[in-house]
Amino acid sequence: MNKSLLFAAATAAAILWSASASAQFVDHDAVKCAAVPKEEMRPQMELQRKLTGEGWKVRQIKNFNGCYEVYGFDEKGQRTEAFFDPKTFEKVGQVKQPS
Repeated sequence: MNKSLLFAAATAAAILWSASASAQFVDHDAVKCAAVPKEEMRPQMELQRKLTGEGWKVRQIKNFNGCYEVYGFDEKGQRTEAFFDPKTFEKVGQVKQPS
């Protein structure tokens, strides 16, 4: 394999890895989910059941910029404010909590 091609592939992998690792925390007001028709949005209670099953303690779920915004404690017991896609329940980010 060409050295420059190998270097380019390694660099791209490192960038993707660091982007996914840092994409976890977001600025609250910058969070935005893609528009989803209301009939395609899954119920908030379904998200709450899913998260509770994963060990979360959900205090509140509300709509924010097209996302479901969840307040509570994650599976590690850490206070959290996280955002989820209302159609897929994919986590799109979370606000870094003060230490």
